[in-house]
Amino acid sequence: MTTSSPSGPEHLTYGSYLRLPDLLTCQSPQTDEHDELLFVIIHQVYELWFKQILHEAAFLQSRLEEGATAGALHTARRIAKILKTIVGQLDVLETMTPRQFASFRPQLGSSSGFQSDQFRELEAVLGRRDLPKDDPRTAAAMGRRSVFDSLLRYLAVTGYDVPEAALERDPSTSWPEGDPSILDVLSRVYAEDHGPAAEVCESLVDIDEGIQEWRYRHVKMVERIIGVRMGTGGSAGAEYLRSTLFRPAFPDLWAVRSV
Repeated sequence: MTTSSPSGPEHLTYGSYLRLPDLLTCQSPQTDEHDELLFVIIHQVYELWFKQILHEAAFLQSRLEEGATAGALHTARRIAKILKTIVGQLDVLETMTPRQFASFRPQLGSSSGFQSDQFRELEAVLGRRDLPKDDPRTAAAMGRRSVFDSLLRYLAVTGYDVPEAALERDPSTSWPEGDPSILDVLSRVYAEDHGPAAEVCESLVDIDEGIQEWRYRHVKMVERIIGVRMGTGGSAGAEYLRSTLFRPAFPDLWAVRSV
């Protein structure tokens, strides 16, 4: 007869499975100000969602490259839903007034949301190649295929004549947006209107729009709480954030609408 380990599944509880004793001690406000805990928790939740999006994005790329239409659609739509959720969380953060934030802001030191390695990694996964390479995961993401590269493989696998040069290009270089040959492929995809490939492309547009919506709401939140002052960590605050607006992750999926 074998006996179960005390750490086996039958001994799991809600708290031990989720490691709540660890999780609920991860909040360490630097002041006694009431609103700092909200600030900490919301940003930690953002990082958890970013972790999940990165997890889903890797799965999305594998499903795209396998030509798995239904799976790719399901995963892309989940990412878009998560982005809607994190945008919605800004409503909670905006219940904090400028004075309430100012009460603990000096204690934040050099910390800044611009230091989120996971968000930079996500941008790299989506295709940005002009990011700092100080974080190993972001650097690695800039060296491998982006989501758009995986989309082109999906289109090739599902019967579209994607140029070999596009499929074999160096993924560490920025995508040459506006390539007529790629726009021609995408035009043929969209000519089918409600075809499966067009649906997959539109699901990536939903992700792109979600990222842009997050950036916009982040800008307005920063303006609402600190105005035009310099951000924490010496960042340019709202001015920098505005410079990132309307920068699509998949520019060709937007350009094809004007072809």
